[in-house]
Amino acid sequence: MRRFSVFCALATVILAAACGSGGSGSSGELLVAAAANVRQAFDEMGPLFEKQTGAKVTFSYGSSGALAEQIKAGLPADLYVSADIDHVDGLREKGLLIEDTQQVYAVGQLALASSTKAGVKVSELEGLLQPEVEKVAIADPEVAPYGRAAEEALRSAGLWDELKRKLVYGQNVDAATEYVRSGNAEAGLVALSLVIHETALTYVTVDESLHQPIEQALAVVKDTKNEELARRFVAFVRGPEGRAVLEKYGFVVP
Repeated sequence: MRRFSVFCALATVILAAACGSGGSGSSGELLVAAAANVRQAFDEMGPLFEKQTGAKVTFSYGSSGALAEQIKAGLPADLYVSADIDHVDGLREKGLLIEDTQQVYAVGQLALASSTKAGVKVSELEGLLQPEVEKVAIADPEVAPYGRAAEEALRSAGLWDELKRKLVYGQNVDAATEYVRSGNAEAGLVALSLVIHETALTYVTVDESLHQPIEQALAVVKDTKNEELARRFVAFVRGPEGRAVLEKYGFVVP
């Protein structure tokens, strides 16, 4: 029931944007369904693209899995930006994406974040076991790639079973980060991109050998009526300005 509500909320956001502007076929408007971990980077990138092209870009952020399910259900997005490759592959295999537009645009990093509001600082995964850390936030591993990476890291470190009772799940990695930012969780395993410029949090990066690489892919949705504009945005993300913004938020750019 919780996931159904999330899906409906995401659909409502993009459908409202589409209806308010004449739909995804409106000239000069791009609707982008994007993984929550790119929110800060893409919010900065969007105005740069708009200035360059004169087009309007509307973003809807959520977990990669939730957005993929909504695209299967007919979500009127022009571009799908995932935090992994698997969800993009799944949509492409169903014929819902334009094959030659699929690209890896970034490799993300997992961060161990601590809440300054909660007064706790954790500098290694084993520190999550200390009694003053009562809650540890991660994104839902079933729908969010960063949640999956967090689970893999904790399992690799031999901490998963001991920490399960402390875990609180965000519907996406942005929501998990908010748990830590607000002090409702003392620590969390979240996206580096969401904490790298966050003054309310301290963080350390997690050893990449503890989880599968977080390779992030995107592709143009097959039913788009703005294919040319969507392709231009893909090129912008992969170009000098887009790469500079991604690197600013801690992404490794291929």
